[in-house]
Amino acid sequence: MIRRVEDEEPLIGEFIGKAFADYATQNGVELNYDDFCFVEEEDGKILGAITGRAYYDEVHVVDLIVDPGCRRSGLGSRLVATVEEAYKNKGYAKITLTTFGFQAPEFYKKLGYQIEFVRESKDPKLSKYFLSKAL
Repeated sequence: MIRRVEDEEPLIGEFIGKAFADYATQNGVELNYDDFCFVEEEDGKILGAITGRAYYDEVHVVDLIVDPGCRRSGLGSRLVATVEEAYKNKGYAKITLTTFGFQAPEFYKKLGYQIEFVRESKDPKLSKYFLSKAL
């Protein structure tokens, strides 16, 4: 029976991690797996965060969020730059990410990310942008 898991259980994480590593090894690929999270805090309040995962030959940004009161302050750019700096010269070829039309495609383009593909939606705000930048 298949069940939905609300909070990931340690055994599930171990299963997934081992399976990914074993399959990569069987195919002659180095997994090079590393989850990351960088945050900017002030007086115990989180002002911004960026999360993701580095694996195979790429670094993938999963989430970037900046507190509304800190937007347009350069914090988002600094968070992205922190990830780029952390992973350059470590064997990764590129950084990849996705964003929707209502989110930040223009922001990422200003930071040097190139659009690889756009999955168009009837509502342009929901078009999904796939971007990357060489490291």
